[in-house]
Amino acid sequence: MLKKLLSVLLSFAFMLSIMPESLAELILPESVTVIESEAFANCESVGILTVYNSNAAIAEDALIDSGIHTIRCFSDATQIIAFAKKHNIDIEYLDAERSVTIWVSGVITDLTERQVAAFKQVNPQYADVTVNVVARSESDTVSDLEEVEAQPDIFAFAQDQLIVLRNMGKLEPVVGAEAIRSRNVAGSVEAGKIGDVLYAYPMTADNGYFLYYDKSVVTNPSSLESILTSCEAAGRKFYMEVNSGWYQVAYFFGAGCSMEFTVSDSGEFESVDISYANENGLQAMKSLIKTIGSEAFENGSSVASAENWAAIVTGTWEANGAKAYLGNNFAAAKLPTVDGYQMKSYGGFKMVGITPQEDSQRRALCHALADWLTNEQCQMERFYEVGWGPSNAAALQSEAIQKDQALSALAEQATYAVPQGQIPGGYWSLARDLISEIMRGEYNNVSDEIIMSRLQTFENDIRALLVP
Repeated sequence: MLKKLLSVLLSFAFMLSIMPESLAELILPESVTVIESEAFANCESVGILTVYNSNAAIAEDALIDSGIHTIRCFSDATQIIAFAKKHNIDIEYLDAERSVTIWVSGVITDLTERQVAAFKQVNPQYADVTVNVVARSESDTVSDLEEVEAQPDIFAFAQDQLIVLRNMGKLEPVVGAEAIRSRNVAGSVEAGKIGDVLYAYPMTADNGYFLYYDKSVVTNPSSLESILTSCEAAGRKFYMEVNSGWYQVAYFFGAGCSMEFTVSDSGEFESVDISYANENGLQAMKSLIKTIGSEAFENGSSVASAENWAAIVTGTWEANGAKAYLGNNFAAAKLPTVDGYQMKSYGGFKMVGITPQEDSQRRALCHALADWLTNEQCQMERFYEVGWGPSNAAALQSEAIQKDQALSALAEQATYAVPQGQIPGGYWSLARDLISEIMRGEYNNVSDEIIMSRLQTFENDIRALLVP
């Protein structure tokens, strides 16, 4: 029996000897149950080992000096899979389903499907792959990945979730990072890095906000007091989602407050520099109380949900809806001043990540597709269809981008934008609770001391997020 097995193996070895090195592969038939080092006798260069017997096992020292970097087997070959994982050898499944799932915002699912079709035309080797495009909000990626059983292979997310996603084991490093760096603006690349490792493909450089307004109603968009007065006089509404920790920093950072988290190269939150419980924070709170108290004020940032509005603070993703609603009266500008200070904003990016893949062929497909979906052509298509601002440096120089009112307003606001670094998840609920109390009227006609005490509590709660 052993002689017969060795004879079979030697015949495969002879086949190998006449094959080009790039195709060096040892294929073991279903009759082989134990793979010993003798299997690789006379094999000068074997890169791939294919095993058709799901019950086969590999001797611990069998692959020493064999050059094996990939093992192909069926997905129920538990012993072989365990061996490959133990020795960091790539696995390709002979019965792997040729399908990929992508999560993207609902506003671009149809466009993404067309972009995938274009990808297949350019890459015919993937023509038979089934690509499922699923609508998921980039802002909810972390919670969705925790709650949804059917996990994506490729997904879009807001860059402030990078650390959490990496620590959850949901991101693998980008392939060809240097090429990604060379074609995108520096800030978008930095937003996808932890230490020196790039974990995501930049998708947009527009994750910020500014003002859309009806120029027939709002005659002075540079002042929030003037905007509110104009809206009140016309019986129209001013919308801003002030109970969101993302939007409310417009007041706090604008007044001179600060909050910045420090993250280690390993992705752990180390410290926070926060300054809210002071005269600047007091001013921001009073500005918020005054804004919320206006009869024109409504809390929100969605054009589709807003009613009878003449001004709204939101981002480029609402550009088409704002244009359709305002028609010839459409206008856009940076955020206004309030109580004498310029309102600031968070500036961030949308990214595309890939969940870790065990199958090397599937991994190659996912990276190729993610690279395609974030190239110059696809970023420009998203700009034309939904108004998203590119991170691609060449796209940003196009005439169409330069002339776009919404992106021009975003660029003007960028002067007053604070880069959105990594933020622990607990911040968002603390920020929402703080402003929700104002919206309930809890700080109407109270002393400065009470407001300062609440701000000190907020600071303490933020610092507590970093306590193990």
